[in-house]
Amino acid sequence: MYDLIPLQWAWGLVLFWLVLGGASLTFRRDGTLITDLIFPLGALGALAIAVVGAVGMAGGGAHFILPIGLPDLPIHLRLDALSGFFMALLGGAAFGVTIYGMGYFRSMDAGALSLLSLWYHLFLAGMVLVLLADDAYAFMVAWEVMALSSYFLVTTDHKIPDIRKAGFLYLLIAHIGAVSLLLCFGALQGGQGAYTFDYMRSAELTPFWASAAFLLALFGFGAKAGLVPMHIWLPEAHPAAPSPVSALMSGVMLKTAIYGLLRVTFDLLNIQLTWWGTLALTLGLVTALYGVIFAAVQSDMKRLLAWSSIENIGILLAGFGLTLIFFADGKGGLAALTLTAVLYHAINHAFFKGLLFIGTGSVLHATGVRHMGALGGLIRNMPWTAWLTLVGVLAIAGLPPLNGFVSEWLLLQAFLLTPDLTHSYLNMVIPVAAASIALAAALAAYVMVKFFGVVFLGQPRAENLKHAHEAGWPERVGMIWLALGCVLLGLFPAHVIDWLKPVTRLLLSQTMVNDGNWLLLAPVSAERASYAPVLFLIVIAAITLLVFFGVKWVYHGRVRRADPWDCGYPEQDARMQDSAEGFGQPIRQIFESFMRVERQMPDPFDRQPKYHGESHDRLWTLLYQPIANMVGWLSGHIGKLQHGRIQWYLIYSFATLLFLLVFTR
Repeated sequence: MYDLIPLQWAWGLVLFWLVLGGASLTFRRDGTLITDLIFPLGALGALAIAVVGAVGMAGGGAHFILPIGLPDLPIHLRLDALSGFFMALLGGAAFGVTIYGMGYFRSMDAGALSLLSLWYHLFLAGMVLVLLADDAYAFMVAWEVMALSSYFLVTTDHKIPDIRKAGFLYLLIAHIGAVSLLLCFGALQGGQGAYTFDYMRSAELTPFWASAAFLLALFGFGAKAGLVPMHIWLPEAHPAAPSPVSALMSGVMLKTAIYGLLRVTFDLLNIQLTWWGTLALTLGLVTALYGVIFAAVQSDMKRLLAWSSIENIGILLAGFGLTLIFFADGKGGLAALTLTAVLYHAINHAFFKGLLFIGTGSVLHATGVRHMGALGGLIRNMPWTAWLTLVGVLAIAGLPPLNGFVSEWLLLQAFLLTPDLTHSYLNMVIPVAAASIALAAALAAYVMVKFFGVVFLGQPRAENLKHAHEAGWPERVGMIWLALGCVLLGLFPAHVIDWLKPVTRLLLSQTMVNDGNWLLLAPVSAERASYAPVLFLIVIAAITLLVFFGVKWVYHGRVRRADPWDCGYPEQDARMQDSAEGFGQPIRQIFESFMRVERQMPDPFDRQPKYHGESHDRLWTLLYQPIANMVGWLSGHIGKLQHGRIQWYLIYSFATLLFLLVFTR
């Protein structure tokens, strides 16, 4: 009975969010009640979901049946270690984002805000239901609730044509993926008509049907996660959505796809094959490199972060593929290490990417500008936003002692410590994969230097930036929460790994062994590789204080401040600073064959020259544009059948009846 309590609480919190969303519609004339009452209650619900998920991880997989749904199709819910972990991830990130939303949405019109609040809380409820679903019917219903509510959030400013296009593209890809997932569940149940996950766990599928189910799951969940080449919606939808929505979609919603892959592959399928892992590893590496290269050449802040999310999803998928390779090859210890790195990076990404998106939202609110070429010097007027965003920048760049370093270091350890595998080709592929992961991490640091330097450092590139205002206290509290998560997840990795053990035990029947103590992280042995983040932080702090006080005491205030040497040119202005386009120019030159580049070159004699370069995804031109043209052509010809005359419709009906009479019995 005790095991059911966390699950009952989780279901109760889903209903609580649904009630909050419905209550928002009653405040269409008073937006203050929504931002000051509904959103704080929604944030408390997110914090409660995080606690329930953490408690549920220790349970043995409680489940119960809800007497609702279609006839003979009740809804089955289950809370185990895997769903509990992702609920904790969701609640932890959503708490900070929702607190931030209290201030961010305060300037919205009350009518629009009431609808946004409805879809926002429905979105949270839908994601939790995806994690709790224990049958295909409940999963697909929750998946559609999540997709539709996020579509309406993306199209909040639906009067803008580009936003409507972005929303339609997102919804189209989401439903193509949903069809693939529906077929996947059809393959998993083996033609027996059973739709519960318990039956799928016990089904003995042949390698052919197991492979079909895996490939359908990889395509369906890959479409939601932004896996190349199904990534095209993500760089369009994130810039279109409000910043808190972008933070939830990138930080949390993309992880539901990782959850689904883990659930299907290691829980519902009875066999795991090595070539599945090789395929996932290859697609993950391609996605990571493709995403980070395009992130490096972006000039739009939110589009840059969207491409960065594609890169991080690629890293997660590469780790998933390596886990599958190790598990299928009988290397359970290394599989546990790699899966731990994947789960660790998933929760890390939720915190630092959520922080970066809402930090960008504060810049957008204060300046009304998304293009980095028109920003600069904001650290002076927005110190809270700048320093808190810097925490997210350092974390996503993989610098110690923050959280991004831990998960990427663990993943690299798994790649570098790979023993001889059964399939000889893997012994050649995995070193190349390790180098690709290292390259993606290095380019990610390059991207973050560009992002933070161009936006916050230097001189303002426009006069209106001198009047930029700092974010309000609700926004600051939300950013502080996520920044604190980045710090704590980075300083205490041994505790986080112990917390993740129920998940690896559930999926792999084995856990990662840390050959150290709470201060020392040693995934294999302390002699071979170890990391002590707290000691690392103490050393950094000691060196910094030593340099500061050494300069102060040695020179006794005899420090002279002067402008830096400017090559003899006295008139310095913001135009001398490196621009967003200039910073990304080397990457654009190297990888131009992968892009469709548009350049606006200034006249040599122009006294106020302007340069603009934009890089477009060539996959859209090569893969999706022909499909769109074909659909348009077919629609145009089929539309000719619609004459608007009743006699033609009667003729169509009569011809159909004749056809059925002739060719059917």
